[in-house]
Amino acid sequence: VGGRIADRVLDITRTFPLALDVGSGRGYIAQHLTKETVEKLIQVDIAENALKNAVESEIPTVNVVADEEFLPFREDTFDLVVSSLSLHWVNDLPRAFREIHQVLKPDGVFIGAMFGGDTLYELRCSLQLAELEREGGFSPHVSPFTAVSDLGHLLSRAGFNTLTVDTDEIQVNYPGLFEVMEDLQGKYILCMGESNCSWNRKPLLHRDTMLAAAAIYQEMYGNSDGSVPATFQIYYMIGWKFHESQARPAQRGSATVSFGDLAKIDGLL
Repeated sequence: VGGRIADRVLDITRTFPLALDVGSGRGYIAQHLTKETVEKLIQVDIAENALKNAVESEIPTVNVVADEEFLPFREDTFDLVVSSLSLHWVNDLPRAFREIHQVLKPDGVFIGAMFGGDTLYELRCSLQLAELEREGGFSPHVSPFTAVSDLGHLLSRAGFNTLTVDTDEIQVNYPGLFEVMEDLQGKYILCMGESNCSWNRKPLLHRDTMLAAAAIYQEMYGNSDGSVPATFQIYYMIGWKFHESQARPAQRGSATVSFGDLAKIDGLL
């Protein structure tokens, strides 16, 4: 995902003197950027250990330990702000977007990615059905995610314009449910410092419930070769901070050509 965000940065034909990576972790975006595109990068994360173990990149970087909801920078500081798979972890997403918009310079751009609402739906559904069957109720075991219908509204409310939001899915196959959970715990808890962030989460799952969930997972979603898929839905978003030089949409009703004339295009030519 960090590489795909870097691709979107490279698509913009300009050089960014100063950029900010919000929730940078170990520098998953920086390693894909070039110094011809970004001259200097500030990496911000609330996890100090992640910053200490950041991978090397050809771009000069400065690491800052800070909360994404309280960015310690002056208004109109950065030409570019990026973020990869960290914003689902913040407590107040609208505030985080407002903070990002505030530190951007006019005509600056924010390019980010976060987990979508359908992430790990196979795992969530299997756990819920197993808990309902074995324990008579269920509680969340996966962190909540934002719906795509809300994302554009949140960005617009924060002050961004010329918005672009698109979705992508990454599917990974595993031998079974236990391997899915083991991999998630290994990657996201150890490397990203993450777990389920729900305040009222249930601390443990009974063995019988886990075995039932594994059987449900295999029955409902299993592949023909015996493996099971785990789906990660990714939302990619691009938003610009207003500047007078930016193109503006024409006024409603000012068009001189109708879409209906497209059928007559051969005759017009």
